[in-house]
Amino acid sequence: MSAGQAVFSGWMEIADKAAFDGVCKRAEESALEGLVSRYAATLYRVAYSVLRNAADAEDAVQEAFMRVLRHRETLSEVRDQRVWLIRIVWNVVLDRKRRMKARPETDDVAELARVLPAAGLSAEERVSAAQHHARVLACVEKLPAKERQVLMLSAFEELSSVEIAAVLGVSESSVRSRLFRARNLMAAELEHTRSLR
Repeated sequence: MSAGQAVFSGWMEIADKAAFDGVCKRAEESALEGLVSRYAATLYRVAYSVLRNAADAEDAVQEAFMRVLRHRETLSEVRDQRVWLIRIVWNVVLDRKRRMKARPETDDVAELARVLPAAGLSAEERVSAAQHHARVLACVEKLPAKERQVLMLSAFEELSSVEIAAVLGVSESSVRSRLFRARNLMAAELEHTRSLR
C-alpha cells in the first residue's frame, strides 16, 4: 500500500467513525424524544401528586429528564423505562420536598378536581363528580406519608406492587401491607365523611 493510500484509508476510517458517531447521537436523541413524548404526562402527575404545585412539578420533570440525559448511555440497559423514569422523578421530588421544608404546601385539591374529565355529564353531574373527587383527594391527603405514597402510585399511576417497590426502594411485601392499610384507612375516612353529610 502506498503512503497516499494509507493516508486515504486513515481518513476514511476517521470519516466512517464520525458518521457512525453521528448516527449513534441521532439514535440517542430520538430515543430521548420518545421517552419525553411517551412519559412526560405520567411523570408530571407523579410530581404534582407530591408537590401540589404545577410549576414545581414541571421543574421536577425537567430535572428528571436532565438526569436521564446525563446517563443516556445506560438507556439500553433499562428493562422497564416507565418504572425507571418514575423512580427518577420520585427521587427528584423527594429532594425538592426536603429543600422546601420551610415553604408551605399549596394544597389545591379543588383545582385538581376541576380539571378531571367530565365529558357527557350534565352541569349537576359535573359538580357532584368534582365534589366527590375533592372528597376522595382530601381523604388521600390525610393518609400517613408511606401509605399515601403507595396508594398514589398504585391507584393514580397504576403501578404494580413490584414496580412500586422498585420506585420506593422497599420490599414488595412492604408495598402490599402499606397498600392494605391505605385502602382500609381510605374506606374508614370516606365512610366518616359520608356520615357527616
